[in-house]
This record gives sequence, C-alpha cells and structure tokens, in this order.
Amino acid sequence: MENNNVPKHLYFYSVGLSYKKADAEVRGQFSLDAVAKTRLLEQAKNEGIESLIVTSTCNRTEIYGFAEHPFQLIKLICDNSNGSVDAFQKVGFVYKNQEAINHLFRVGTGLDSQILGDFEIISQIKTSFIHSKSMNLANAFMERLVNAVIQASKRIKTETEISSGATSVSFASVQYILKNVEDISNKNILLFGTGKIGRNTCENLVKHTKNEHITLINRTKDKAEKLAGKLNLIVKDYSELHLELQKADVVVVATGAQNPTVDKAILNLKKPLLILDLSIPKNVNENVEELEGVTLIHMDYLSQLTDETLENRKLHIPAAEAIIEEIKEEFVTWMKGRKFAPTINALKDKLNAIKASELDFQSKKIADFNEEQAEIISNRIIQKITTHFANHLKDDDTMVDESIEWIEKVFKIKAS
Repeated sequence: MENNNVPKHLYFYSVGLSYKKADAEVRGQFSLDAVAKTRLLEQAKNEGIESLIVTSTCNRTEIYGFAEHPFQLIKLICDNSNGSVDAFQKVGFVYKNQEAINHLFRVGTGLDSQILGDFEIISQIKTSFIHSKSMNLANAFMERLVNAVIQASKRIKTETEISSGATSVSFASVQYILKNVEDISNKNILLFGTGKIGRNTCENLVKHTKNEHITLINRTKDKAEKLAGKLNLIVKDYSELHLELQKADVVVVATGAQNPTVDKAILNLKKPLLILDLSIPKNVNENVEELEGVTLIHMDYLSQLTDETLENRKLHIPAAEAIIEEIKEEFVTWMKGRKFAPTINALKDKLNAIKASELDFQSKKIADFNEEQAEIISNRIIQKITTHFANHLKDDDTMVDESIEWIEKVFKIKAS
C-alpha cells in the first residue's frame, strides 16, 4: 500500500535575476515595490512556504527560501511582478542548498554587486529579513544565516579595503558628472526623486561638486524638504518639473515610478542637457536622445566604468573570501548539526527499542542470562553505530539531505 504520509523534503533555494544576465528593462519587469513584496509574502504563507526573504533592488530581484521545488519561488516572483516565467527562464538563476548559501554570502558582502564592494545591499537583506520575521516567515535557519552574512559583511568592511573609495552607483554617477561637465560648481543640477539612490546621489553631489544650485523635486514634497533641510538645497513642487527641466544643465532621475516620467515632449531645451537615469525600471524615455544636445546615461553604463578605485578593490577579494569561508564554515557546522541531530536521536531510540526487545527475549530464553552485562555491551555498540552515522553526516563531502532520507527509510524512523 502506498504511504501518502511520507514527510516532504524541503530544500533551500535562491532564485532570481540580476544585472549579470538581465538588462535594466528586464530587471524592471521583475522589480517588486513594498506593496508587491508584502503581497508576495502573504501568497507564500497561503501556499504553505515556511520561511523566505525577498529582495528587490535596481540590480536584482531575488528570493531565498525553502521549497520542495524552485518553481514555487519563481512563481511567487512572476505572480507579483510584470515578469513572466518564459522571461525568467532566459535570464534567471536557481541555486540549491550550499550553492544558495554561497550566493547569499557573496551578495550580502558586496562581492556580487554590480560595483565591487558596494555594501548597500546588506541593509536591504536586513530589512527583508525583518519584514519576513514580522509575518512569521523566518525560521531559525534563516535567522542564523542572515546574521552570519551580516557578520561577514561587517568584518570585510572593517578588515579589508574592498569598499575603499566607496564607488556605489550613486557615487559613480557623480564621478561621471565631474569628468564630463565643465565648471560643475556653477551649473544648475536637478535631482528628481529622493529615494535611497536619490538621497545618496544628492549627498555625493553636495560633497564633491561644491554646487549651490541643486534643486530637488519629489512627488511627495515633504520628503524632498526633509533632505533639503539637511543639505541646504532648493525644493520645487512636482508640478514645476517641466519648468525646472528647461533651466537644468544636469538632471539626475532616481524615482520609483513604474513608467517613464521624463520624455522629449516635456523638454523645451535652449542649451545642452545631461540626463542620468538611475531608476529601475527606466524613468527616462529613450526618445529624449532624438533632441539635439541631450545626452542620456543609464545606470548600466555607469556601472561598467572601470577606474583605478575598482581595480584596487579587486586586490582585496581573496581577503574578503577568506573571511566569508571562515564564517560560512561556522554556519555550515551549526546547520549540519541542527539538521541531522533529530535523525541521530531517532536512530538511537530505534536501536534502543531493538535492544530492549532482544534483551527481553534472551532473558527468557537463557537461564543464566547476564542482563546487566548485556546492557553495557549493547549500549556501547549503539553508541559506536550512531557515532559512525554522525561522523558520516558531518563529512564535508556528504549530501546531508539525501543521507538523512536514506537513514530514515532504512531504519523506518521519522525525526521529530
């Protein structure tokens, strides 16, 4: 008779897409705003997924979580974004178990960032974990793993120089402006959008251009006023965007809108204009390039800039990887012990039950049976057997999930 109560085996997956294979347009299709992330987590809960976190930035959209099959997680992304399964299959990735753990460590420590050493992603991972935990979607494994990645990120940041010269996307945009716009301190700069990238860009602009002609516009004016208050800048209403675009020499667009908010129809230019679009999805229509004097630069181009700072950072990759390996080894040791301990305990209980049955049988069959001595000998044998299994499961080359499944099947046990 078929046993329909066989416990399901879950695997830890990382599924998603990033700048490595997906261009800005495709990444925009799969981007998830705050509402979509919450909706995704609610759907995951309804579908019986016990633990996952989701991150969506300008460079990547990824899920880390437990599932029987990765399609369960891919479906969550596609159901809550404008992306399709067909598109995902062309540019997406799937990592399982140890590979998924390795990937999260590299992402969280800036080694997988579009600009090497960019640590902005670790705050996204922290926020994602807190969000999942608030919805009871973060188990002990996930909490331990995220904390290990945070620890690795902190150590790499303090013990290596891989983030020296902080070349984030926002800083790279300012570098581009400094190199390509003459007399920048006297130019009119317009920043449209004051989200995280917009704020960082604004702070870098103030710091490195010494410009007092920076104007901020945001759909929600009070957010722009809050930032402007800190940096002593000008704030204009969203309704004045088309007027401010005519005055600007440089425009930085960093909004979270799902469709382009700047196109050639609202530009009436009398002088050259440099536009940097740091938004995902793109927020500047490419038709602006049809206008004479307009230069449009997207963040993908900025991220390809290789300068001396980035080359120097590469020298610190081995030191960063050594720190990751050290912390990852501690996590894997904890993980393996936590994973196989219930199986070893269940195996020990099963062997003790066999022992008790056999001792009872032999005590009735043999007249001068020494039950005390038999107990000592059989306990030692059980200890040696379970130690052999434990050592096998601890071995780095062991496929723990498969081995646990085999032990439980052979001995007909079910770990609690």
